[in-house]
Amino acid sequence: MGAKSDIIEQAARMIDAAGKIVALTGAGISVESGIPDFRSPGGLWTRYDPVVYATFESFINDPSKFWEMAADLHPLLENAEPNPAHMALAELEKLGKCEAVITQNIDNLHQRAGSGQVLELHGTFRTGTCLGCRKQHTYEQIKESAFRGEIPRCVICGGVVKPDVVLFGEPLNASVLQRSNELASQCDLMLVIGCGLEVYPAASLPSYAKRGGARIIFVNIASTPYDPIADLILLGKAGEVMPAVVEAYKRIAEKEVKRFGRWKSKDN
Repeated sequence: MGAKSDIIEQAARMIDAAGKIVALTGAGISVESGIPDFRSPGGLWTRYDPVVYATFESFINDPSKFWEMAADLHPLLENAEPNPAHMALAELEKLGKCEAVITQNIDNLHQRAGSGQVLELHGTFRTGTCLGCRKQHTYEQIKESAFRGEIPRCVICGGVVKPDVVLFGEPLNASVLQRSNELASQCDLMLVIGCGLEVYPAASLPSYAKRGGARIIFVNIASTPYDPIADLILLGKAGEVMPAVVEAYKRIAEKEVKRFGRWKSKDN
């Protein structure tokens, strides 16, 4: 069962009233695109022990393990398509009501949906970097080897190519994390979509927003340990809830256009 219409309307009014809106998305937003949550039953970590296949140390010691797992994962990521929740966030940005999307996902679906300001906390599968000469490689350059479960090699020096995803035991990109913290601390509304809030430091961002005075909306299929800090909780599938919220916001904004002769955005 999706969120009730009165809750949808309340969320839309919160969006209308907000100046700076930031979205935080997790695995739940991409489940409807056919990418199972890695931590859920049947997910990636139930089939591949992350200690063996997905730590930075294990990659350095034996990169073949990671690329063996990648042969299973990459076709899934490549074939996934943005769903209505991704599209709804991209539309909010176009309407001037979403400053940025901070995501834990590596699937590139926000960008493909049309979001222009995307901060990827855990990196992306779309590129890789040579551990020898540091040359960056496109997905097309490493795709053939990755699909066969082989170790992609640098086109310049022949070195091992590491995907630009953040492995366990590897620090997050400092500039991405700093910008994410700034956005969370400065926004006045945070949309938390499809996040179980179990993985840090992403799980801390709603608390940063709350301490900065922001209101918080959770969109999820189940409760989280952070529900008490939410101002509004919309239980349901993100692909159903978010389009309904955006449509409700647009109806509110259209009434304001008729009344005031302008579209209300984050700048007015």
